[in-house]
Amino acid sequence: MGSVDREALRAKAYATPLSAFDVADPGLFEHDACWPYFERLRREEPVHFCPESRFGSYWSVTRYHDIMHVDTHHRIFSSEAKLGGPTLIDGRESFRRDRFMAMDPPKHTVQRKSVMPVVSPGSLAGMEPIIRKRVGDILDDLPRGKELDWVDRVSIEITTQTLAMLFEFPWEERRKLTRWSNVSMAIPESGIVADEASREAEMLECYAYFKALWDERIKEPPRNNFISMMAHSPEMRDMPPMEYLGNVILLIVGGNDTTRNSMSAGVYALNKFPAEYAKLKAAPGLIPNMVSEIIRWQTPLAHMRRTAVVDCELAGRTIRKGDRVVMWYISGNRDETVIANADALVIDRDNARQHLSFGFGIHRCLGNRLAELQLRILWEEITRRGLTVTVTGEPKRTHSNFVHGYETLPVIVS
Repeated sequence: MGSVDREALRAKAYATPLSAFDVADPGLFEHDACWPYFERLRREEPVHFCPESRFGSYWSVTRYHDIMHVDTHHRIFSSEAKLGGPTLIDGRESFRRDRFMAMDPPKHTVQRKSVMPVVSPGSLAGMEPIIRKRVGDILDDLPRGKELDWVDRVSIEITTQTLAMLFEFPWEERRKLTRWSNVSMAIPESGIVADEASREAEMLECYAYFKALWDERIKEPPRNNFISMMAHSPEMRDMPPMEYLGNVILLIVGGNDTTRNSMSAGVYALNKFPAEYAKLKAAPGLIPNMVSEIIRWQTPLAHMRRTAVVDCELAGRTIRKGDRVVMWYISGNRDETVIANADALVIDRDNARQHLSFGFGIHRCLGNRLAELQLRILWEEITRRGLTVTVTGEPKRTHSNFVHGYETLPVIVS
């Protein structure tokens, strides 16, 4: 497989003055060039201020324990939408969407609790045989010995089918969920949307579709799907339109992007580290641990943002009230002081579950167990069939500093 010139990238990162660092540049992620910049920040200035970027000024938090501190102190570092929300993309104030990820307690707590039964252990146990059958069908339908796009044929299809089940979304239109997920986090130069107005127009189409589903579900007895749970929840049934849309998008992105990009990352990483692929084939019992390691190695959501609500100090730096603080999970998951040989995929790593990809504190990913379940099933069904997935070229990566993912990944299945 071809790859970027790592030494040249590293030399450039170390030659650039720290005062000029803007690690939120989406191009760094699209071209897989972010790593030496984060490495240098962790070593030299782990809490770094960028005074000017296309997203405005922001602090970067790049070390594992500092990220944990920010993530677990919501009374100091807020997620509230009125302060900008949990990503660097603020959007127009008139179109900012409340959702429970962009709320602090007590409202966050009651809204999150309203939808949790859909992904409870009991619900997941009921879903497992359905997901396993669908994964098997998808794998059995893949051509053998012929190049295909793993992202489209496998990663997107598995996660979109599962997401349609969670929403009880019309099956034949399930790819709308993929589109809305992509659009919701897109920036204009990504090629996904032409401009901000186009993105907002598609989001309003999403709202209209889900409003119609809400109007149906509110008239029916409660069922174990996200829309019905929200419609029948005393805490959510009177949500204003943008708050409903915000929660829908949160659940779509959370149920789609993390899992689908980890499904692609697993294939890419095992090809990048062939000794680990051989280890997997020899010991399929490593799959549950490998799933956690893949999620760490990939870090499918690169960052979460908070806003300081008081003046505070972090790693010797003074952060002022109103400053934007970005937790770079993608950097914390490569922190060598916590995770040895962090750039490598090690499928039997002892502390594989000690990753930051799901966040910590009150905003820890609601669907983390579902993501792990889907990934585990995928690799169990691949190994049960004795399949080998060989990467035949470099992936096309997402132009985003938030969704750390793959648009395409060419492979041959044999």
